[in-house]
Amino acid sequence: MTSMPLKMREHSRFGVRTAWAGLLALASMLGGLQTATAGESFFDDFAHFDKDRWYISDGWSNGAHQNCLWSDAAVAHEEGRMSLYFYYDITPEHDYRCGEIQTRPRFGHGTFEARIRTNEGSGLNAAFFTYIGPVHGEPHDEIDFEVLTANTQEVTVNTYVDGEQFHGAVRPMPQPASEQFHTYSFIWEADRMRWFIDGKLIHSVEDSNLPERPQKIYLSIWGTETLNDWMGPFEHPQAPKRMDIDWVSYTAPGEACQFAGSVLCELAEN
Repeated sequence: MTSMPLKMREHSRFGVRTAWAGLLALASMLGGLQTATAGESFFDDFAHFDKDRWYISDGWSNGAHQNCLWSDAAVAHEEGRMSLYFYYDITPEHDYRCGEIQTRPRFGHGTFEARIRTNEGSGLNAAFFTYIGPVHGEPHDEIDFEVLTANTQEVTVNTYVDGEQFHGAVRPMPQPASEQFHTYSFIWEADRMRWFIDGKLIHSVEDSNLPERPQKIYLSIWGTETLNDWMGPFEHPQAPKRMDIDWVSYTAPGEACQFAGSVLCELAEN
Protein backbone atom coordinates (compact mmCIF):
# COMPACT_ATOMS: atom_id res chain seq x y z
CA MET A 1 0.00 0.00 0.00
CA THR A 2 1.45 3.38 -0.98
CA SER A 3 0.88 6.37 1.22
CA MET A 4 1.65 10.05 1.38
CA PRO A 5 2.81 11.20 4.82
CA LEU A 6 1.39 14.57 5.74
CA LYS A 7 1.36 14.91 9.52
CA MET A 8 -0.80 17.98 10.05
CA ARG A 9 -2.35 17.44 13.46
CA GLU A 10 -5.74 19.06 13.51
CA HIS A 11 -8.76 17.16 14.62
CA SER A 12 -12.03 15.90 13.27
CA ARG A 13 -15.09 14.08 14.54
CA PHE A 14 -18.14 12.17 13.44
CA GLY A 15 -21.79 12.40 14.36
CA VAL A 16 -21.19 10.41 17.56
CA ARG A 17 -20.63 11.28 21.21
CA THR A 18 -17.01 12.42 21.23
CA ALA A 19 -14.71 13.01 24.20
CA TRP A 20 -14.33 16.74 23.61
CA ALA A 21 -12.18 17.37 26.64
CA GLY A 22 -9.50 15.02 25.34
CA LEU A 23 -9.60 16.55 21.89
CA LEU A 24 -9.30 20.07 23.22
CA ALA A 25 -6.40 19.14 25.46
CA LEU A 26 -4.61 17.56 22.53
CA ALA A 27 -5.29 20.60 20.35
CA SER A 28 -3.73 22.80 23.00
CA MET A 29 -0.74 20.50 23.27
CA LEU A 30 -0.23 20.62 19.52
CA GLY A 31 0.14 24.36 19.59
CA GLY A 32 -3.12 26.03 18.73
CA LEU A 33 -5.78 26.16 16.08
CA GLN A 34 -5.52 26.77 12.36
CA THR A 35 -6.71 30.13 11.09
CA ALA A 36 -9.67 29.61 8.77
CA THR A 37 -9.56 30.73 5.15
CA ALA A 38 -12.60 31.30 2.97
CA GLY A 39 -13.35 28.33 0.75
CA GLU A 40 -14.04 28.90 -2.93
CA SER A 41 -15.65 26.59 -5.50
CA PHE A 42 -13.49 23.67 -6.59
CA PHE A 43 -13.61 20.34 -8.39
CA ASP A 44 -10.83 17.93 -7.39
CA ASP A 45 -10.38 14.73 -9.39
CA PHE A 46 -7.18 13.87 -7.53
CA ALA A 47 -4.95 13.96 -10.56
CA HIS A 48 -2.51 14.96 -7.83
CA PHE A 49 -2.83 15.43 -4.07
CA ASP A 50 -3.25 19.14 -3.44
CA LYS A 51 -1.56 19.85 -0.12
CA ASP A 52 -2.88 23.41 -0.17
CA ARG A 53 -6.43 22.03 -0.09
CA TRP A 54 -6.12 18.74 1.84
CA TYR A 55 -4.24 17.20 4.69
CA ILE A 56 -4.27 13.78 6.30
CA SER A 57 -5.41 13.10 9.86
CA ASP A 58 -2.54 11.35 11.63
CA GLY A 59 -1.65 10.34 15.16
CA TRP A 60 -4.90 10.49 17.20
CA SER A 61 -8.42 9.07 17.47
CA ASN A 62 -11.73 10.75 18.20
CA GLY A 63 -12.39 9.09 21.55
CA ALA A 64 -12.83 5.78 23.33
CA HIS A 65 -15.60 4.70 20.94
CA GLN A 66 -13.10 4.57 18.04
CA ASN A 67 -10.94 1.44 17.86
CA CYS A 68 -8.46 2.75 15.29
CA LEU A 69 -5.74 5.36 15.04
CA TRP A 70 -5.96 7.98 12.28
CA SER A 71 -2.83 7.32 10.28
CA ASP A 72 -1.19 8.69 7.14
CA ALA A 73 -0.23 5.08 6.38
CA ALA A 74 -3.96 4.37 5.91
CA VAL A 75 -4.30 6.96 3.11
CA ALA A 76 -3.07 6.32 -0.42
CA HIS A 77 -3.07 8.46 -3.54
CA GLU A 78 -3.08 7.04 -7.04
CA GLU A 79 -3.53 9.34 -10.00
CA GLY A 80 -7.24 10.07 -10.22
CA ARG A 81 -8.21 8.52 -6.88
CA MET A 82 -7.77 8.65 -3.12
CA SER A 83 -8.15 5.48 -1.07
CA LEU A 84 -8.75 5.39 2.69
CA TYR A 85 -8.08 2.13 4.55
CA PHE A 86 -9.05 0.36 7.76
CA TYR A 87 -6.69 -2.46 8.69
CA TYR A 88 -5.16 -4.45 11.52
CA ASP A 89 -1.90 -3.00 12.82
CA ILE A 90 -1.28 -2.80 16.55
CA THR A 91 -0.22 0.56 18.00
CA PRO A 92 0.25 1.37 21.72
CA GLU A 93 -3.43 2.28 22.17
CA HIS A 94 -5.24 0.72 19.18
CA ASP A 95 -5.31 -2.53 17.24
CA TYR A 96 -6.23 -0.90 13.92
CA ARG A 97 -5.31 2.02 11.69
CA CYS A 98 -7.84 4.07 9.73
CA GLY A 99 -7.78 6.82 7.11
CA GLU A 100 -9.20 10.33 6.91
CA ILE A 101 -8.62 13.40 4.77
CA GLN A 102 -9.93 16.88 5.52
CA THR A 103 -9.80 20.27 3.86
CA ARG A 104 -7.77 23.15 5.15
CA PRO A 105 -10.39 25.78 4.10
CA ARG A 106 -13.87 26.02 5.56
CA PHE A 107 -16.92 26.26 3.31
CA GLY A 108 -20.27 27.95 3.82
CA HIS A 109 -23.64 27.49 2.10
CA GLY A 110 -23.40 25.74 -1.24
CA THR A 111 -23.33 22.33 -2.93
CA PHE A 112 -21.02 19.60 -1.62
CA GLU A 113 -20.43 16.46 -3.70
CA ALA A 114 -18.22 13.36 -3.72
CA ARG A 115 -18.11 10.19 -5.79
CA ILE A 116 -17.33 7.25 -3.50
CA ARG A 117 -17.27 3.45 -3.28
CA THR A 118 -16.70 1.49 -0.06
CA ASN A 119 -16.23 -2.10 1.09
CA GLU A 120 -18.64 -3.97 3.34
CA GLY A 121 -17.70 -4.61 6.97
CA SER A 122 -19.72 -4.73 10.18
CA GLY A 123 -18.69 -2.17 12.78
CA LEU A 124 -17.26 0.29 10.23
CA ASN A 125 -18.40 3.73 9.09
CA ALA A 126 -17.50 5.28 5.72
CA ALA A 127 -18.43 8.98 5.74
CA PHE A 128 -18.49 12.15 3.66
CA PHE A 129 -19.38 15.11 5.86
CA THR A 130 -18.69 18.68 6.92
CA TYR A 131 -17.80 19.68 10.45
CA ILE A 132 -16.69 22.56 12.65
CA GLY A 133 -16.49 22.47 16.43
CA PRO A 134 -14.81 23.28 19.73
CA VAL A 135 -11.46 21.95 18.56
CA HIS A 136 -11.53 24.78 15.99
CA GLY A 137 -12.72 27.33 18.54
CA GLU A 138 -16.32 27.17 17.28
CA PRO A 139 -19.62 25.58 18.36
CA HIS A 140 -20.31 22.17 16.86
CA ASP A 141 -22.09 22.24 13.48
CA GLU A 142 -22.09 19.26 11.09
CA ILE A 143 -23.74 17.82 7.96
CA ASP A 144 -23.41 14.07 7.30
CA PHE A 145 -23.53 11.28 4.79
CA GLU A 146 -22.61 8.01 6.54
CA VAL A 147 -22.57 4.50 5.10
CA LEU A 148 -22.58 2.05 8.00
CA THR A 149 -20.91 -0.72 6.05
CA ALA A 150 -22.61 -3.54 7.93
CA ASN A 151 -25.42 -2.71 5.48
CA THR A 152 -24.24 -0.95 2.32
CA GLN A 153 -27.80 -0.88 0.97
CA GLU A 154 -28.57 2.14 3.18
CA VAL A 155 -27.14 5.58 3.86
CA THR A 156 -27.63 7.77 6.93
CA VAL A 157 -27.96 11.57 6.75
CA ASN A 158 -28.26 14.16 9.52
CA THR A 159 -27.12 17.54 10.82
CA TYR A 160 -25.77 18.86 14.10
CA VAL A 161 -26.47 22.41 15.28
CA ASP A 162 -24.63 23.64 18.38
CA GLY A 163 -23.88 20.02 19.22
CA GLU A 164 -27.47 18.78 18.99
CA GLN A 165 -28.52 16.28 16.33
CA PHE A 166 -31.36 17.12 13.92
CA HIS A 167 -32.94 15.98 10.66
CA GLY A 168 -31.67 12.39 10.81
CA ALA A 169 -32.89 9.82 8.29
CA VAL A 170 -31.89 6.45 6.86
CA ARG A 171 -32.52 6.02 3.14
CA PRO A 172 -32.07 3.12 0.70
CA MET A 173 -29.24 3.21 -1.81
CA PRO A 174 -30.15 2.70 -5.49
CA GLN A 175 -27.51 -0.06 -5.51
CA PRO A 176 -25.27 -1.09 -2.62
CA ALA A 177 -22.53 1.41 -1.83
CA SER A 178 -20.02 -1.44 -2.00
CA GLU A 179 -20.89 -2.53 -5.55
CA GLN A 180 -20.15 0.63 -7.50
CA PHE A 181 -19.29 4.31 -7.21
CA HIS A 182 -22.14 6.63 -6.28
CA THR A 183 -22.33 10.42 -6.22
CA TYR A 184 -23.29 11.80 -2.82
CA SER A 185 -24.46 15.45 -2.88
CA PHE A 186 -25.99 17.84 -0.41
CA ILE A 187 -27.13 21.41 -0.95
CA TRP A 188 -26.90 23.59 2.15
CA GLU A 189 -28.97 26.76 2.23
CA ALA A 190 -29.89 29.11 5.06
CA ASP A 191 -33.31 27.52 5.61
CA ARG A 192 -33.20 24.29 3.59
CA MET A 193 -31.06 21.13 3.36
CA ARG A 194 -31.29 18.60 0.55
CA TRP A 195 -29.39 15.31 0.19
CA PHE A 196 -29.06 13.46 -3.14
CA ILE A 197 -27.69 10.12 -4.36
CA ASP A 198 -26.72 9.99 -8.04
CA GLY A 199 -28.69 13.17 -8.65
CA LYS A 200 -31.91 11.88 -7.04
CA LEU A 201 -33.33 13.63 -3.98
CA ILE A 202 -33.42 11.27 -0.96
CA HIS A 203 -34.11 13.67 1.93
CA SER A 204 -35.09 17.30 2.30
CA VAL A 205 -35.84 19.58 5.26
CA GLU A 206 -36.95 23.19 5.47
CA ASP A 207 -36.04 24.62 8.84
CA SER A 208 -34.54 27.79 10.26
CA ASN A 209 -32.56 25.59 12.69
CA LEU A 210 -29.76 24.48 10.38
CA PRO A 211 -25.97 24.70 10.63
CA GLU A 212 -24.77 28.28 10.25
CA ARG A 213 -20.98 28.24 10.48
CA PRO A 214 -18.52 27.53 7.64
CA GLN A 215 -17.21 23.99 7.96
CA LYS A 216 -14.40 21.77 6.76
CA ILE A 217 -14.99 18.84 4.39
CA TYR A 218 -14.03 15.38 5.68
CA LEU A 219 -13.92 11.87 4.20
CA SER A 220 -13.05 8.93 6.42
CA ILE A 221 -13.44 5.27 7.31
CA TRP A 222 -13.24 4.11 10.93
CA GLY A 223 -14.42 1.36 13.27
CA THR A 224 -15.90 0.75 16.71
CA GLU A 225 -16.33 -2.12 19.14
CA THR A 226 -18.73 -0.23 21.41
CA LEU A 227 -21.38 1.42 19.20
CA ASN A 228 -22.82 -1.95 18.17
CA ASP A 229 -26.48 -0.91 18.22
CA TRP A 230 -25.70 1.76 15.62
CA MET A 231 -22.87 0.34 13.50
CA GLY A 232 -23.31 -3.41 14.01
CA PRO A 233 -21.08 -5.85 15.90
CA PHE A 234 -17.44 -5.30 15.00
CA GLU A 235 -15.94 -8.00 12.81
CA HIS A 236 -12.17 -8.25 12.55
CA PRO A 237 -11.30 -7.74 8.86
CA GLN A 238 -9.31 -10.56 7.31
CA ALA A 239 -7.97 -8.09 4.75
CA PRO A 240 -7.82 -4.25 4.67
CA LYS A 241 -11.14 -2.50 4.10
CA ARG A 242 -11.16 0.56 1.89
CA MET A 243 -13.13 3.59 0.82
CA ASP A 244 -12.26 4.89 -2.67
CA ILE A 245 -12.83 8.54 -3.58
CA ASP A 246 -13.04 9.40 -7.28
CA TRP A 247 -13.59 13.15 -6.85
CA VAL A 248 -14.83 15.82 -4.45
CA SER A 249 -16.35 19.23 -5.22
CA TYR A 250 -17.84 22.34 -3.69
CA THR A 251 -19.91 24.90 -5.64
CA ALA A 252 -20.69 28.26 -4.06
CA PRO A 253 -24.29 29.57 -4.11
CA GLY A 254 -25.36 31.15 -7.39
CA GLU A 255 -22.64 29.48 -9.47
CA ALA A 256 -23.45 27.13 -12.33
CA CYS A 257 -22.59 23.44 -12.27
CA GLN A 258 -18.86 22.92 -12.72
CA PHE A 259 -18.76 19.47 -14.32
CA ALA A 260 -20.90 16.77 -15.93
CA GLY A 261 -22.48 14.62 -13.24
CA SER A 262 -23.00 17.42 -10.75
CA VAL A 263 -26.42 17.48 -9.11
CA LEU A 264 -26.61 21.15 -10.13
CA CYS A 265 -26.55 20.13 -13.80
CA GLU A 266 -29.39 17.68 -13.12
CA LEU A 267 -31.44 20.35 -11.36
CA ALA A 268 -30.81 22.92 -14.12
CA GLU A 269 -32.20 20.52 -16.71
CA ASN A 270 -35.43 19.87 -14.76
